Amino acid sequence: MPAADLSSLKIHDSARTKGSAGKILAYISAVIGALVLLGGGVLALRGRKPQVEVATARAAGGSDQVTALNASGYVTPRRRATVAAKITGRVTGVFFDEGNNVKEGQLLATLDDSDVQKALTAAKADKESSAAGIADLQVQLRLAEVQLKRTQGLVDAKVQTEEALDNAKASVDSFKAKIALAKQQVLGAEARIAEAQQAVDNCTIRAPFAGRIVSKDAQIGEMVSPISAGGGFTRTGIATIVDMKSNEIEVDVNEAYIAKVKERQKVEAKLDAYPDDKDKYLAHVRTVIPSADRQKATVKVRISFDKLDDKILPDMGVKVAFLEDEAPKKKDPNAATAKAIIPLTAVRKEGNSQYVLLVKNEAVERRGVTLGTERGTDVDVIAGVSPGDALIVKGPEGLKDGQGVEIKQP
Repeated sequence: MPAADLSSLKIHDSARTKGSAGKILAYISAVIGALVLLGGGVLALRGRKPQVEVATARAAGGSDQVTALNASGYVTPRRRATVAAKITGRVTGVFFDEGNNVKEGQLLATLDDSDVQKALTAAKADKESSAAGIADLQVQLRLAEVQLKRTQGLVDAKVQTEEALDNAKASVDSFKAKIALAKQQVLGAEARIAEAQQAVDNCTIRAPFAGRIVSKDAQIGEMVSPISAGGGFTRTGIATIVDMKSNEIEVDVNEAYIAKVKERQKVEAKLDAYPDDKDKYLAHVRTVIPSADRQKATVKVRISFDKLDDKILPDMGVKVAFLEDEAPKKKDPNAATAKAIIPLTAVRKEGNSQYVLLVKNEAVERRGVTLGTERGTDVDVIAGVSPGDALIVKGPEGLKDGQGVEIKQP
């Protein structure tokens, strides 16, 4: 058998060259692919339309009163209560549903009162027993008083000794003391009856004030407790009641503008739920809370409606306009008439000219404007804007005429 020639296992130089070239080509292909992907991502990002926030130009006219400040807030009731039981117990009856109107003292729910009813029965029995004992002691007292009188006569006649008289007096005093003790026991039994009756009454949950049920928090068979018992199987409330007549507006005003807000100041409010309603709610500032929120740099203001209706519901969003207290100035007959009212934040400046950016057909349209009187955070527009135009109030810098944009939804 011929010996193996190991020299024949050598790699030819041409093969080495081809292998290195293959690795280089693969590396170049990977780099090119990464660049293509990166370029595609950049193009995709460039293709995205910038988002902008818009406000609608309002028609001029109507009330001549100047708006000092615009803000947004929520409807909040001054009287809202989560009704809970005073004791821990199992719900045996629920007599309401969400949306029901309830009167003060109306029955809402009942708890299992079998145990406390037995305690009440036992307390009443104790009272009756003590009262019966008093009647027996009073009979015995009358007999002891008769014997005392008889013994006194015998002692006076020198027939009985003084010791017999002392025993007769002691017997009368003893029955009087027993009767006094029995009366105190009756009072104690009455106190226990009142305590047991209170426990029975605690098994009945009633409405603390007239209002509307907005939340039903317990069902028949569930356990309820005035405190959280843990485990998630015990409810802490029966229902949530809101006094609809106490609905008001709560607004957080930036502390930089709080000087424009005063108590009793007139306010116009509009519910976010009914944007198409032309009528606004008249209201007034009830109070300015004398404390600021350090983190938000705002001051809480509470506003009362002049007149309430069924549309106003708790936690609804609402936009408000604080009106100036000063009487409106007389119009100059020679002054130009305003066509629209827009927010000051929509106005942009370039040199001595002023312009706004409109959104039409999902594209930016630059338009010069002629402004009139400022109305707090708004301004009259004499020319350049029509009522109903969508104006950009917030968006990225550098927006150009004709650039495509996307309106950011609230």
